[in-house]
Amino acid sequence: MADNRIRILDGWRAVSILLVLAGHWFPIGPKSWGLNGAVAATGMVIFFNLSGFLITRLLLADDNVLSFLIRRIFRIVPLAYLAMIFLAVWHGGDVSTLFANLLFFANLPPQHLYSAGEHLWSLCVEMQFYFSIALLVLLFGRKGLFALPLIALAVTLLRVHQGALISIVTWQRVDEILAGATLALLVNAPFMSMRLEKLHPITPLLILPFLFASAHPASGPLNYCRPYLAAAMLGASLFSAPQGMSHLFRLKATVYVAQTSYAVYVIHAILTGTWLGTGDKIAKYAKRPLLILATFTIAHISTFWFEAGMINLGRRLAARWARVRHSR
Repeated sequence: MADNRIRILDGWRAVSILLVLAGHWFPIGPKSWGLNGAVAATGMVIFFNLSGFLITRLLLADDNVLSFLIRRIFRIVPLAYLAMIFLAVWHGGDVSTLFANLLFFANLPPQHLYSAGEHLWSLCVEMQFYFSIALLVLLFGRKGLFALPLIALAVTLLRVHQGALISIVTWQRVDEILAGATLALLVNAPFMSMRLEKLHPITPLLILPFLFASAHPASGPLNYCRPYLAAAMLGASLFSAPQGMSHLFRLKATVYVAQTSYAVYVIHAILTGTWLGTGDKIAKYAKRPLLILATFTIAHISTFWFEAGMINLGRRLAARWARVRHSR
């Protein structure tokens, strides 16, 4: 089961980035239908759910907050900082914009996002979540994690009150991460695991259309259900997924896309703002193969030659801190 869970999550990570790319790069129906935004938002809610799920599982297994933060910082920050500094040099932004990006609060009002770097709002939400959950565990230990479902509902109710169907502001979007955290707590409960295993394998595919619908503004109040529809879909697939899905998610190509997904996400929008992604409609789409090739090539180099080293360094530092902590 553990191996299957990892493979399923790898598969969903690949799906999430491909949906984001599809929404950002290719026309999906007439522009007036607004399907591109819905497809990209579906990819993001899956990504956020996965993040909340995996982070909560990590802290349930090991509540060493400093080690956790060291590992997450070395996973996210190195490539993010390279991207932000590149954008600052490219656009010549002011100090306050660079400062807001480097400290990961550029998504908060008044927003300070770079052109071609607007997508980095999601990293701000992620980092703010990491430090918030670390503080929660620092203050209350693992028991503090059981407050996450209540916090998720509180954020969703705030969205309802403010009419925020979809937003990049943390307190109007973080329920997408917290729903994944809630799923981790439920999956960790034996009584829930037994119930999930009884679901029909087609269940995740039945939920998927509703998830797409919940990412479209025209669906109105269904948007408030988006975090929980994603969690339900992921939770169902962890224990009971169609054979075709399981096979597709085990393919080497799928695993590769999942492995490079973070770099692809950071790099794709930046390159889209260059010659590779600009021009009139014909020229723009004629250059799409070059844009795809450049994005995945740079992402490959970043993932395996740069990020891997940073991740290993973070793990070594975290392990060293853990040894010091245990020796006291």
